[in-house]
Amino acid sequence: MKKITVKLASSSYPIFVERGILSQAGKMISKLLPSRKSRCFVITVAPVLSLWGDRLKESLTSAKLDFTLLEMPDGERSKTFTTVESLAERMAAKGADRNAAVIAFGGGVVGDLAGMLASIYMRGVEFFQIPTTLLAQVDAAIGGKTGVNLRTGKNLLGTFHQPRAVLSDPELLTTLPDREFRAGLFEVIKSGVIRDRKLFEVMEEEREKLLARDLEVMERVIHDCARIKAEVVAADEKESNLRRILNFGHTIGHALEADTAYRHFLHGEAVGWGMAAAAMIGTAVRKTSPELAQRIVSCVLAYSPLPEVNSRGEDIVQRIRGDKKTVAGKVHFVLPVSVGKVAIYNRVPDSVVIDAVQQLHYLSRN
Repeated sequence: MKKITVKLASSSYPIFVERGILSQAGKMISKLLPSRKSRCFVITVAPVLSLWGDRLKESLTSAKLDFTLLEMPDGERSKTFTTVESLAERMAAKGADRNAAVIAFGGGVVGDLAGMLASIYMRGVEFFQIPTTLLAQVDAAIGGKTGVNLRTGKNLLGTFHQPRAVLSDPELLTTLPDREFRAGLFEVIKSGVIRDRKLFEVMEEEREKLLARDLEVMERVIHDCARIKAEVVAADEKESNLRRILNFGHTIGHALEADTAYRHFLHGEAVGWGMAAAAMIGTAVRKTSPELAQRIVSCVLAYSPLPEVNSRGEDIVQRIRGDKKTVAGKVHFVLPVSVGKVAIYNRVPDSVVIDAVQQLHYLSRN
């Protein structure tokens, strides 16, 4: 079993990566609960429950845990405070107290929303992540960011609430729809660009094995991404400096999602286009060489198909001004300098952003 420890100033927690770990989840969680009388509330969605629910229930039952399954609506559009309130009411009706524990059993939407629920229910209860998508295993489940969306933008309401543990099982990815799986691969590309040249080279060289979901390669990739995320979070838990590099591709990516009412792109797909745009922007402001930009764009397109980009550049400019990463009216872009190194830049002219979105229009149609 591969274990990574997220070392924080106030606490630390493990990330476990292993094929078949879902069957051990109950035993592992039971050792970390605040009390023998702790009640567990599993937050999940119907597709995950139908495919893997029985295995999790068997594991929790075997460990003699008292648990309740709470199903929430699937999809990004359910990531609202209304959903959090509904789940909290159901927990309260079931008698959840301060010793309760929330278990997120799903992808990034479930993890973000369940984490926020855990952070505010009775001012905070224990929280476990069992991510079921590649995107969640390599990124979203790690680091303690929680959040829900507003109509005006993504993750504008949120908290920091670190999980007690993250259990990542690559076998869960075998039933993931192809589009969901590919969406997660763009987050892997992101990790390589910002921090790990060798990981980026794996994405370039092992495309066929990755798309075939070779479990050995997948386990290694998930472990490497988790290690990168753990290092960055340990150095900057609350995103005051270094952690901002994790937003590579997200500034325009989030704007594309919001501009299409979260119906057109999966999160990873929007990040894929966002990384391509960031590479183009980096070239325009002379932070990124044309050769590096082309290499990043080519890697993104190698894992297509991606939905078409139909948003107007001017609308994307307006969206990013309302993004939570905008400070004092200045939009902070994460731009690639070399493979494994990025820089934060906040002097990008609107015209450059508009031109990058126009280039995405062209790329997405060819």
